[in-house]
Amino acid sequence: MRKILLVCVAVLLVVGCKQKADDTDIDLINNPRSAQGYDQSAKLPVITFDSESHDFGRLSAGESISYSFHFRNTGTADLVISSTSATCGCTVADYPKDRIAPGGEGYVTVTFKSAGKVGHQFQEVTVITNAQPATVKLRILAQVGR
Repeated sequence: MRKILLVCVAVLLVVGCKQKADDTDIDLINNPRSAQGYDQSAKLPVITFDSESHDFGRLSAGESISYSFHFRNTGTADLVISSTSATCGCTVADYPKDRIAPGGEGYVTVTFKSAGKVGHQFQEVTVITNAQPATVKLRILAQVGR
């Protein structure tokens, strides 16, 4: 009985995971920088920040403070920022939701809330884009007093 059950599970896994090559439900990402080689003629966005870190200096406990990181699309295709993620719930980022044309610029505004924090603080915000590389880490520093 146990062998039959194992065989059935194995068959289900093989059949369930197999997809046809012509299956149109699969979303393919065409990345010109793939394992097959690099296409020099491909148009790609490039996100270039003036600075990727900011030191707020000394803050009082409970203070909420923001800094806007300026960036430019130095690539040759539209830049899309799809999301951001922070290392702590005390840090959030706001970013442009529209496409940024080549040569265009914008800001990623990072807000740090020092409530419940004391001492040296180091937080990161990861900006996720359609550029290459796809992620950029923005860092903020602060010294929170009582």
